[in-house]
Order: sequence, then structure tokens, then C-alpha cells
Amino acid sequence: MSKYAAGIIADFLRTKPSCVLGLATGSTPIGTYRELIKLHREGLDFSQVKTFNLDEYLGAGIDLSKPYELDQSYARFMHEEFFKHLNIKQENIHIPDGLTGEPGEFCRWYEKEIERAGGIDLQLLGIGGDGHWAFNEPGSSIGSRTRIIPLTRQTMDDNYESFFKKAKIKREDMPHHAITMGIETILEAKQLLMIANGKKKAKVIARALQGPVTSKITASAIQLYKGKATVVLDKEAASELEI
Repeated sequence: MSKYAAGIIADFLRTKPSCVLGLATGSTPIGTYRELIKLHREGLDFSQVKTFNLDEYLGAGIDLSKPYELDQSYARFMHEEFFKHLNIKQENIHIPDGLTGEPGEFCRWYEKEIERAGGIDLQLLGIGGDGHWAFNEPGSSIGSRTRIIPLTRQTMDDNYESFFKKAKIKREDMPHHAITMGIETILEAKQLLMIANGKKKAKVIARALQGPVTSKITASAIQLYKGKATVVLDKEAASELEI
């Protein structure tokens, strides 16, 4: 899954070296990023690429003075897992500012920055255990834009186990809100690439791709997408699909 998805991104980058990539965090895309790092070492050039990340915890920001495992910001995740291994320019990296003092104003600015960049050419997406895209939790509007959103209990539980527990952060002390691109913002990308792996994602993948379009499964909005959308799954994640 990771190698195939990285190949799609690399081919796109070779065709348009100055492309704008939308990027995701979480455990699923790590393999794809590692494959892209390998391709970069073989000559894949990121010097003209611009990136926009989907989301960040409100109240979190990168702190390079901390060990990686103690910095739970998505900005640090992207730095360690991807950006520091590439020849990408720092000024071309855009990640929501979880430490902003004016979250509403920042969200409007982020939307304008995407527009100024010419829009996102290729958006990489995962899917949450409850079917969410980015931090667009169940109930999010299809017409939503970049905004502040409260996190559901399931998302907090999933992220606590994956990221905060190992840092010995108490569950009640982890962020309860996030900045996220909205569903409409995502659907405005020129291409979508959604990836998922593992049996635990099988049911929600089936609901997103073959069930009704519903705000309860925000990734089901992919069925409304008018551009080119590619979904890359391993056999376990695809096991509940009716084909």
C-alpha cells in the first residue's frame, strides 16, 4: 500500500515539480513517507514543492528542544517523519498553527494561503476509525472549511493510545480541540489519494466507499468528488468491500 501510494505521488511530482501537496498525519501515511524519502535519495526533487497539512492539535506546536516522543504536535511528526529528510524549502511548508492566539483568524488565513498557492494539486488522506477525514468528526458538514473543532471521545481515545500514552501524558491533559481543513476544502483539491490498511479499517472503508453519503462518515464525501480519486488499500482493509 505504502509503496504504491508513494509511486502515485512521485509520478505526479515528476510531471509537475512545483506541485502543491496536501499531507496527512497519523500512523497510516508513515510508510508512504518513508517510501518517498527513499525515492528522494534516488533523485526525486522536492525543492519546488509546496505542502499544506490537514490538521494540528489546538494548543500544540513544534518544540525541537524536546525529544521526539515528548512532542506530540503534528508539526513535529511531519518534521521527523518526512520534511527533515527532503530538500523541501521551509517557507513552502504549511501546517496549521496550534499555538495561534487568534484561531478563527488563522483558519481564514490558511484558506487564503491555499488559494494563493493555486489550490492543492494532490491531497493525501487517511481515514479515522469512525470514518473521519482529518479532524472532521462525525456530524461535520460537507460544506465545512478550515476551522476549530472539538474532538470526539473515540478520536481522543485512538490518539491517546497511539501518540500520547508513550509520552506519559495523562489522558485528561491531551488536547480536546484541533484545527482542521474542512470537507469542502478537501474536495476542492484537484486529485485525492486515500490510503488505509488493516482489518480494523475494513468496515469503515466499506461504509465510506459503498454506503450512503453521510456526515456520520465524513470520508463518504469521496463519493461526491468530481475529480480523480484513487483509493489504495491492503487486502485486510478491502476485505469488507462488495466486489
